[in-house]
Amino acid sequence: MDSRQQLLNKSNEAKEIFLPHLSVDPVIFGFDRNELKVLLLKMNYRKQWLLPGGYVRKDEDLDETVQRILKERAGVTDVYLEEFGVFGKKNRSEFYFEDFDETLFHKQRFISVGYYALYHPDRFNLVHDELSETCEWVYLSKLSEIELAMDHRDIIEKALLTLREKISYKPIGYNLLPEKFTLPELQKLYEVILGKELNRGNFYRKIKSTGILQKLDEKRPGGAHKSPDLYSFNIENYNKLLNEGLSSW
Repeated sequence: MDSRQQLLNKSNEAKEIFLPHLSVDPVIFGFDRNELKVLLLKMNYRKQWLLPGGYVRKDEDLDETVQRILKERAGVTDVYLEEFGVFGKKNRSEFYFEDFDETLFHKQRFISVGYYALYHPDRFNLVHDELSETCEWVYLSKLSEIELAMDHRDIIEKALLTLREKISYKPIGYNLLPEKFTLPELQKLYEVILGKELNRGNFYRKIKSTGILQKLDEKRPGGAHKSPDLYSFNIENYNKLLNEGLSSW
């Protein structure tokens, strides 16, 4: 069955199952080799890349929707997501389906709710659904080289801006770094997200003052210089600051 016929078949089923005019688009960021990645699907139809989004069932909440879609479309489970924006420009999705007439469910005007999450890429065993050719992590630095459908480039950029704003009052790193890490590795994560270099002394002083770090009685082996100390997150303090926010950062 070709990709066009797949969508036609799905359209009739979708009209019975999903709410019209409402969708969700999750932006899942990963951190690897000192760069940020984003999780994308390459669709069978038109061979363009999309966020792993989808439609809202008539019998489920929005938060349930995004969890279900990530599991069905990418094999991603047990993800904590935060809502960050609503996207509703006219014709944001209609042009993508211009080969179809107006009866196609997917071609209707959709308002999309954006969610974002931060996770280490190695945590998931990715799979793709029947409408997709592949599901992959793509470096943000490579996004300009691929064709992103609809307004999904705008959604990713908005998610990144939201993440940069959040970093000033909420801790990050727990889902992006390994269990044990060094302060330089944590600083690099912050620098990559913010898009700028940070003063090492100021960063170390501030991050230690938050109480979210726990110094381990271990050092990172190897290297020509002094082996750096290893840290882990104090989960109790980390979660407390997630809920209350940082006051002294």
